[in-house]
Amino acid sequence: MSRQIALLRGINVGGHNRFPKAKQLELARALGFQDVSVLLQTGNIVFADPGRPPAETARVIHDRIAADLGLTVPVVVRTRDELAAAIAANPFPQATAEPKSLHVTFLSAVPADTSRLDALDAAASAPDQFRLTGRELYLWCPNGIGRSKLADAVSRAPLGVTATARNWNTVTKLLALADA
Repeated sequence: MSRQIALLRGINVGGHNRFPKAKQLELARALGFQDVSVLLQTGNIVFADPGRPPAETARVIHDRIAADLGLTVPVVVRTRDELAAAIAANPFPQATAEPKSLHVTFLSAVPADTSRLDALDAAASAPDQFRLTGRELYLWCPNGIGRSKLADAVSRAPLGVTATARNWNTVTKLLALADA
C-alpha cells in the first residue's frame, strides 16, 4: 500500500501552534486517513495514500486544521517514494554520520526565483553548505545549525513556496515509518 507523509510547519514550537500528537492523530483519522502514525510532536503524520495528489492532501489537512483549531499551519506532503528519492538525492552523504548536522527543507513546489539563494556567499560560511535540488533544499552545518550564519541566511531567502525543514534523523525515521 502506498503512503503519504504530511509535514506541518511550526507545530508546538516555543509554545505556539499547540497541536498535540494525539490531536494530530485524531485529525488525520477524522479526515478518513487509514493506518495513521505520528512521529514526534512537531507535525509528522504518515498514513495510507488517500487516493489524491499530495498537493491536494496538503490543502485538505491545512483547511481542516484551520477549521477545527483556528490555526494557519503550512503543510507539505510527500509520497513515500518522493521521500525515498529525497533521501537518495542527498548531496552531502558524508553528513549522515552526524545526522543532526544535516537538514532537509521540503518545498511545496520548485521555486521559480532562486536569485536570493544564488546570491548567498556560501564560501564565506564554510564549512556550512547548502544545495537546492528540485523541491528539496539540503543544508549541512557540521558545527551545528544554531550558530550557522548560512542557516539563518538560507531560511530568510524568500522562495515563494511553502517550506518546512526536518533534520536527517527525522527524515530517515519518517521513511522507516512509511515502510513499516
